[in-house]
Amino acid sequence: MTYLLDTHALLWFLRSPASLPDKVLSLIEDSSSTLAVSLATPWEISIKTSAGRLDAADIVNDFESIMARGRFNLLMPTLAHVVRSSRFPWYHRDPFDRLIAAQVLELGWSLFSKDAVFDAYGVRRIWN
Repeated sequence: MTYLLDTHALLWFLRSPASLPDKVLSLIEDSSSTLAVSLATPWEISIKTSAGRLDAADIVNDFESIMARGRFNLLMPTLAHVVRSSRFPWYHRDPFDRLIAAQVLELGWSLFSKDAVFDAYGVRRIWN
């Protein structure tokens, strides 16, 4: 199974894995799981870091190495992902989360996220 990590799930995995639900941590650590991170994630982390809302310059600066060490694949947005995200009802206005929702729906993957707003879009979300 392939799983996409929402931005906070990746940050918690990197900084405080015990903050993740046991099921999520177990699936991330399972070598049979395929793990991906959207390009929206380093973009969001970079913007929040430069705006002073997040202290994660170390993660931004070492992102490629983190991806390789963590068995994470970087998921690039396609035109189909972008268009789908623009056609969603406005349950959520965050462009990063809308893109992430579109990506998992287009690909049929599951998402590790605590944010229940994804449920409104029909995303298969794993958290508890």
